[in-house]
Amino acid sequence: MMNTPSDDLQRYFDEHRGRRTTKWRHYLEIYDRHFARFRGTDVHVVEIGVADGGSLQIWRRYFGDQARICGVDINPHCKELEDENTPIFIGDQSDKNFLQSLKTAMPRIDILIDDGGHFFDQQINTFEILFPHLSSNGVYVCEDLHTSYWHKEFRGGVGKRGTFIEYSKKLIDALNAWHYQTEVSSFTRTAHSLHFYDSMLVIEKRSLEAPELCRTGSEALPDFHFVAPASLFKRIRRKIRKLI
Repeated sequence: MMNTPSDDLQRYFDEHRGRRTTKWRHYLEIYDRHFARFRGTDVHVVEIGVADGGSLQIWRRYFGDQARICGVDINPHCKELEDENTPIFIGDQSDKNFLQSLKTAMPRIDILIDDGGHFFDQQINTFEILFPHLSSNGVYVCEDLHTSYWHKEFRGGVGKRGTFIEYSKKLIDALNAWHYQTEVSSFTRTAHSLHFYDSMLVIEKRSLEAPELCRTGSEALPDFHFVAPASLFKRIRRKIRKLI
């Protein structure tokens, strides 16, 4: 069942007086909608994109003292923000070997937030390597997807091949692969749902079996078979001729 968002995260953000952080305001409700069930637990959270470190402080307040909060950033100066409760790993999302090393450094990840460089190869590499590593009931977030539409800074565009938006559209097909493939991928077997928001994709994991069609009740209407009128087929043929 989807959690009803609270205003706690919004309040923590507005009250924050520690290190600087920047978030689109509508993200806060989305985070809370998908993260609330982890609050007060020993959840393992990884945020890629430390910047000035403010969001790590807010996550600590939001999730509680039992949480393990980790940061990842390409900027070596971010290492200075590390403390005994908040390890920070330095590396480039474009480097697949670095991403592989994170799996060893962080054997458990329950929530992964990709707020890193926002370039498409970084987003795709991170997803392909770390999504399978995510806990079986974990949550994967890739944010700031509007970069897929920005031409000047990121060489994106509406429908532009190679963007993360276009890549993620194929995940919709993979989610439904039970209905058109005899053998489905590990993604189909572990991705419970895709949630697309303005500039954000949230994927919730769950171990899945093939969908089961269920029926209940004993009374039914007589069978009805629809037969399309001949005129419909004539209209279709005319449209096809015009296209040829």
